[in-house]
Amino acid sequence: MTARPDTPRSRRERPAKPALTREGIVAAAVAVLRAEGLNKVTMRRLAQELDTGPASLYVYIRNTAELHAAVLDELLGTIGPVPAEGSWRERLERVLTAYTAMLYEHPSLARSALTAWPSGPHYLNLIETLLALLDEGGVPPAQAAWGVDLLLQQATATAAEHSAEDTGQDADWDALTHALRNASDRTHPHIAAVSDDLLSGAPEARLSWRFQALINGIERTAVVD
Repeated sequence: MTARPDTPRSRRERPAKPALTREGIVAAAVAVLRAEGLNKVTMRRLAQELDTGPASLYVYIRNTAELHAAVLDELLGTIGPVPAEGSWRERLERVLTAYTAMLYEHPSLARSALTAWPSGPHYLNLIETLLALLDEGGVPPAQAAWGVDLLLQQATATAAEHSAEDTGQDADWDALTHALRNASDRTHPHIAAVSDDLLSGAPEARLSWRFQALINGIERTAVVD
């Protein structure tokens, strides 16, 4: 007599589950992000993915915010090494552009990154790289320290703004474009004078200009306590 298909299996017959680790949890979170988006990266969803209870995950990750920060840090590891050629300014811009491009690939993560505070090795490596390039350019340490924060904020905000295209906000942009192009030179003379310039430029060119403007300011603006 053969066993019925729905006969429960003994726990002893089941393969042992891999031990939970922080690295394994983050890896599973990255996989869910790539497949389903950041909004699905929750403790409950990961518990299902790892065949465990949500309470077990809190031993390794305090909350969803820390989980998202850990995911961001993991993806920072996909950014390539610092370019070997070019001036320190050119290489600094390329690193920042690569960081922005990584966030472009994950729109929901870009928005989360505005408030996430990674503390993992990849984030530390990114900060070290930016500081080293600013130091190479002769930027005083205090200005470089504050400047790194400003540069990463700009890159993150740019990616988050770009991600709005995936949230159905095209109508808002169209309305703004129409308002700027049709601003009256009587009531808003300065807008009317540069309305085309306000909307001109390819995204890549505008991003490059933003970084260069910030780098120039960081280089020349002393820190005052």
